[in-house]
Amino acid sequence: MTALPLAGIRVLDLSTVLAAPVTATFLGDFGAEVVKVEEPGRGDFTRGTTPGARSAYWAQEARNKKSVTLDLRTEQGQRIVRELVPHFDVVVTNYRPPTLRSWGLDPDRLSELAPGTVLVYVTGYGLSGPYSDRGSFDRIASAFAGLTYVTGDAERDPVRSGYSTIDYMAAYLGAFAVVTALYHRDTADGGGQVVDLALYEAGFRASEDALAAYATSGRVRERSGNRNPQIVPASDFTTCDGRRVSIHAGTDALFGRLSRLMGRPELAGSDDYASRAARARNADPLYRLIGDWAARYTADDLTKLLNEAGIPASPLMSIADIAADPHYRERGTLVDVPDPDFGDLPMPAPLPRLSKTPGSIRSTGPALGAHNTEVYRDILGLDEQAISALVADGVI
Repeated sequence: MTALPLAGIRVLDLSTVLAAPVTATFLGDFGAEVVKVEEPGRGDFTRGTTPGARSAYWAQEARNKKSVTLDLRTEQGQRIVRELVPHFDVVVTNYRPPTLRSWGLDPDRLSELAPGTVLVYVTGYGLSGPYSDRGSFDRIASAFAGLTYVTGDAERDPVRSGYSTIDYMAAYLGAFAVVTALYHRDTADGGGQVVDLALYEAGFRASEDALAAYATSGRVRERSGNRNPQIVPASDFTTCDGRRVSIHAGTDALFGRLSRLMGRPELAGSDDYASRAARARNADPLYRLIGDWAARYTADDLTKLLNEAGIPASPLMSIADIAADPHYRERGTLVDVPDPDFGDLPMPAPLPRLSKTPGSIRSTGPALGAHNTEVYRDILGLDEQAISALVADGVI
């Protein structure tokens, strides 16, 4: 088997919920050795409501990780974690800056202790700026990034995404930052560095041209439901079996295909719909025409008809639809992984797909503290008596 691309890279995961630990998960998928530090007796938030348990969520997002326990609220725990840091290529954390400073885990302290280590700080608002000491979660980051404001129907209150979209976007940014920093360290002898990633920045970077449009025209992007006011037609339509199908025919060429498929080829040449700008001005009557046509078909038939005509379309997929979909399975986007508690547990495969060095899932989320002896003995050189004393004192 080809060696995984990040084999030999050691990552210390000092984080919880959700972007920072998923950053470490992505690195582990491609071969990094990831050691997850958890609270003694309780463990990570994603373990579930029962202390020390193993939820399916934990099995997925703590895959390819080792678990050690350490009470970072104690002086002894803080000293131990600082002793661990120089033994790792990467440290990932998401505690608020005041907590980092009080525990001696701030960038200045750790950079001095481990000048060759890449230190990844995924905080709510970043390490600088007037809001840097504030806490955040995906929902708050979405609000601050402007993502929630533009999501939903124009006549209703804004809504957040149904998934923790910003957390996972930030995790990909964090993983990208790590491999970039490691490349610089290892090819240019650049040493370690600090990665300062604010959670909201992942959402803000996805805001398309909203800022440029505001700066040049004063236009504020507003909610437009399922429609993009600049790209028409591109929306979701109800079929005769009560399902919804998403259709994108917003280019002139695609709209021409759609017009012919609908049996209305004259639409593509009319003054009302011939250009992108014209379709945007006349979106409402066009959407009524498409909606009436789409309602004649079932979702499956409509999707097949559109894709065979070269028009991008998909039913709105629930997780049940995804679990049963042949493309997810045959492509390997979804894989079954053996787990001691859940049997063959389906989960997203390591992404993206690499032709020569693909990622792998070598283990699911471990039991709480399963690797205490291994890590504290092999990395810090503690003997059995010292480890037992830490257990007795409640430090691990």
